[in-house]
Amino acid sequence: MASLIDILGSSFIGGLLLLLLLKLNLFANSSGVTSDNELKLLQNAKTLAEIINYDFRKIGYEFDSTAIAIADSNHIKFYADIDKNNTVDTLEYYSSDTTVATGTENPRDIILYRKYNGVAMGGPTLGLTKFKLSYLDEFNVVTNVLANIKYVKVELWVESTIREMESNFVNPNHPYLFTYWEMKINPRNI
Repeated sequence: MASLIDILGSSFIGGLLLLLLLKLNLFANSSGVTSDNELKLLQNAKTLAEIINYDFRKIGYEFDSTAIAIADSNHIKFYADIDKNNTVDTLEYYSSDTTVATGTENPRDIILYRKYNGVAMGGPTLGLTKFKLSYLDEFNVVTNVLANIKYVKVELWVESTIREMESNFVNPNHPYLFTYWEMKINPRNI
């Protein structure tokens, strides 16, 4: 009888150890997936910021008149010699609504369009959920007068394109990782 109790006790303790190992393995996998999602999120935000920063710094390059034609909160159109071929190019940025981006799990994703000389190119969503522009004059005061714009402030809200794994840190009402990127760009040619 004593050996039966010993066998049951050791089986119980072995089962607990096995469950602890399984839980540790699940936690390690979940942490790896979360870490990968965070890395993708930051890379996507950085990619969007680099593309926008590159183009917006060229606003007015080799153009003598008012370089900005449209300046809305989510739409900008400007003139510049982007490809340095001595002809003025037209570049436009605007965002879609949430119904256009269908390739991701996140229902709030939008697509940022880049229209170059009349040809619209919408890339992948990269998790962009909000794109906001504001325009500042030489004294850093918000302005709507096209001729007074000296700085363009860009705000990007980027979320992960897939749901976060179940964990204690995930908000059930908002199961997507997110980041916010803000930059103030000073185009040298306006």
